[in-house]
Amino acid sequence: MFEVAVIEDPSAAEVSLDPVRARLLAELAEPGSATMLAAKVGLPRQKVNYHLRTLEQHGLVELVEERRKGNVNERLLQATAASYVISPTALAAVQPDPARSPDRLSARWLLAVSARLVRDVGTLITGATRAKKRLATFALDGEVRFASAADRAAFAEELAGFMTQLVAKYHDEQAEGGRPHRVVVALHPSVNASKEEES
Repeated sequence: MFEVAVIEDPSAAEVSLDPVRARLLAELAEPGSATMLAAKVGLPRQKVNYHLRTLEQHGLVELVEERRKGNVNERLLQATAASYVISPTALAAVQPDPARSPDRLSARWLLAVSARLVRDVGTLITGATRAKKRLATFALDGEVRFASAADRAAFAEELAGFMTQLVAKYHDEQAEGGRPHRVVVALHPSVNASKEEES
């Protein structure tokens, strides 16, 4: 089971967004059968079986064990990932495009850049998995508390200058066998989890 999987197929995205199926995916962090799940979610076993077959057809759950129980074979299934992210690729023609209106200070542009990040990394993960290769990536995540809006603006300006220098230092347009890498740096207010739960 993967920690996170990216859903790129529109029909798989639609299947995963059904509330009952989303609940079943959450329950299947550990292997379970239709009978076990029916008791947990309060639905008839036949209905749970229908949803499980649909999830399995779209690669969101997989068979981990089949065992004989009385006169029937009990199928134990497990989600293919602990959590899922839906790629903008699933939205095809309406996926965000950061090239449409680049604006470093726009929250909507940041969202479009973030969507591209999900799309690109999802595509890279899929390719690396098929090729049975590791994917070289790097990420930083942190939090900074600014005393004022002026401090935030100064930080952003200094960060932009530093990143420009760093990219100029290492970027080699002529490098034989070199491979371009995308650099994304984002700054946004932190979301207070307790306030989010209250609203």
